[in-house]
Amino acid sequence: EVELVESGGGAVEDGGSLRLSCVGSGLPASQFNGSCLAWFRQSPGKNQREMVATISRLGTPGYGDSVKGRFTISKDHTKKTLYLEMTRLKPEDTGIYYCAREVRQVCLEAPGGYSSWGQGTQVTVSS
Repeated sequence: EVELVESGGGAVEDGGSLRLSCVGSGLPASQFNGSCLAWFRQSPGKNQREMVATISRLGTPGYGDSVKGRFTISKDHTKKTLYLEMTRLKPEDTGIYYCAREVRQVCLEAPGGYSSWGQGTQVTVSS
């Protein structure tokens, strides 16, 4: 069974930085690298998970409009680890951050396009 485990969340002040990690298990590195990988977040009071960033099997990144220029997604397939480098954090970045995986050519922005999810890690940005 594929498992994704996030870590790296925490509480920071406005303008701070955090680095999230998501480690995959239960699959070989080739399958991890051959997947669409994504970060979503669920903000307080919102029912829908919002796409933060995606990275394709070829390493092509995609970002939500609210995080472009501040967040960077990357992966290390040898470690089966997905990263999210978050800089210039704002209070509106507060939420639970989830990593997700799906085997497909093109990474989707909708959470319904992903079948494997981690348990989430909390990020809190105070003003």
